Amino acid sequence: MDFGLTDEQQSLVEAVSRVTARFDDAYWLSCDRDASFPDAFYRAMADGGWLGIAMPEELGGAGLGISEAALMMQTVAGSGGGMSATSSIHINIFGPHAIVVHGNEEQRRTWLPPLIAGKQRCCFGVTEVDSGLDTGRIKTRAERTAEGYVVHGSKVWTSTAQQADKIMLLARTTPVEQCQKRTDGLSLFYTDLDWRYVDIQEIDKMGRAAVDSNAVFIDALPVPGENLIGEEGRGFQYLLHSLNPERILIAAEAVGLGQDALHRAAVYAGERVVFDRPIGQNQAIQHPLAESWIELHAAELMVREAAWLYDSGKPCGAEANAAKYLAAEAAHRAATRAVTTHGGMGYAREYHVERLLREAMIPKLAPVSAQMILCYLAETVLDMPKSY
Repeated sequence: MDFGLTDEQQSLVEAVSRVTARFDDAYWLSCDRDASFPDAFYRAMADGGWLGIAMPEELGGAGLGISEAALMMQTVAGSGGGMSATSSIHINIFGPHAIVVHGNEEQRRTWLPPLIAGKQRCCFGVTEVDSGLDTGRIKTRAERTAEGYVVHGSKVWTSTAQQADKIMLLARTTPVEQCQKRTDGLSLFYTDLDWRYVDIQEIDKMGRAAVDSNAVFIDALPVPGENLIGEEGRGFQYLLHSLNPERILIAAEAVGLGQDALHRAAVYAGERVVFDRPIGQNQAIQHPLAESWIELHAAELMVREAAWLYDSGKPCGAEANAAKYLAAEAAHRAATRAVTTHGGMGYAREYHVERLLREAMIPKLAPVSAQMILCYLAETVLDMPKSY
């Protein structure tokens, strides 16, 4: 069993690192302070072809697997940009997967190349205020018209909607009372985010100010019939294909952020002298940081296994969820320990660890909570009764 990276994977990490090295701590601090989207970073990743790492080669992508995509996102998160960096490109990496798998040839050739080249940006409209993770209860509806559909409803926590040209939109096309299951009757669309029919309100939030999160209110948005992905009523099933890759990617990003926070803490502990000795000489500083190294390394191995299973076409639901759980917890602890290692200066923006701690909350909360992961594992792995 070989736990090392292949030569190609190592080259990938080195190439991505050369891009991220152009964007230092001052750049990311400025993006956070000014709540400004990291356009220069986004453009650099697009110009390097990295937005299409998991997209088909014939459409301009690299055709690589989730293993390579996870390595890329871990490298990006660990570069100092944290979740601000990864969130600016996250939707491009596996968000369009439903188009790849279920879109027709014309849809793939029309929609994917502009995303891969960074000429168009997409956001994801699934979550709603009153439904949360209970997707079958979403109220956004797409009503049939002579030209296609017209959509009414709202979405929340729609990242990058302020920047997006397109939206991947889940809407109900069959009333829930006419469906056998609540998750039936939902359809998936890829269409223009036309500001004449949407009101996009940015959510003022705790961290990751550089990448906008929004409430989107949709009033009679026209959607051409050809913008339906696959069959009407099967949108939820199409989304399921993206759930495990998303969990693997967010886990990889959490590992990268945690490793960056840990590195900053270790360096500071070696340089900060109190009572004539570096604070890193004290076991009360050493032991928590050593524990974080163990936790992050374990999470990284779980990410690698989950990604390998997915790329091998094997079931990976348990492993993908476990990777997300481990990585989120490990990253949050590492970021917390980095702040406390810095003492009072950990609270100062100039040392950056407070920014990483705020962003470390994201993988703990999204795209699924730790408690829901534990419920899922109890039911599917331990064969215990459903608890909700």
